[in-house]
Amino acid sequence: MAQGSSKKVITKEDWEKRLNDVKIKKEDMNKLVMNFLVTEGFVDAAEKFRKESGTEPDIDLSTITDRMAVKKAVQCGNVEDAIEKVNDLNPEILDTNPQLFFHLQQQRLIELIRNGKVEEALEFAQEELAPRGEENQSFLEELERTVALLAFEDVSNCPVGDLLDMSQRLKTASEVNAAILTSQSHEKDPKLPSLLKMLVWAQNQLDEKAIYPRIKDLSTAKLEDPSAS
Repeated sequence: MAQGSSKKVITKEDWEKRLNDVKIKKEDMNKLVMNFLVTEGFVDAAEKFRKESGTEPDIDLSTITDRMAVKKAVQCGNVEDAIEKVNDLNPEILDTNPQLFFHLQQQRLIELIRNGKVEEALEFAQEELAPRGEENQSFLEELERTVALLAFEDVSNCPVGDLLDMSQRLKTASEVNAAILTSQSHEKDPKLPSLLKMLVWAQNQLDEKAIYPRIKDLSTAKLEDPSAS
């Protein structure tokens, strides 16, 4: 314990007393929970929480269903359907976000390649994506990388095979989800995970100066007794 001898030691009892002195309003906690449910798209849970806690969401809950339908369409590879749904929600989303529209079109190309529609994929790339690539270098690089999938018989071992992974669909779906939230004047990321990251950072900073009851498991928020370590 020579290393820790220079650090201040705070007992669990003293730490809990300090925590109890911090007053957090129940309404603020409820708003955090509602923010998470709305942003992540848990519409049924948000509706139930609204009734139980009296916490009103900052957007119409019916729009969550529409947003999740778009996200699900992308995750299932139904990109045309997703684009149609986005335009039904708000045509300006894609009109004002060329990068998002390109990524959705890129995902359409990936799905054509996945389904073995080579001729249709080449035609789609040439007509819909190539003109955008001429205007934007990063788009061109992404297009070239996607078209490269056609050069490999066994895409599972090719350098760009990750484009066919489920993670690529999830990435595109997440981008669409964020754009819809932004268009609704809502944060694209929930506040709760950011607060947890801040907690981890604060504990890491405090570790250098004190021995105290840390929270090791964020899922339980149980305080570890420093005297037991």
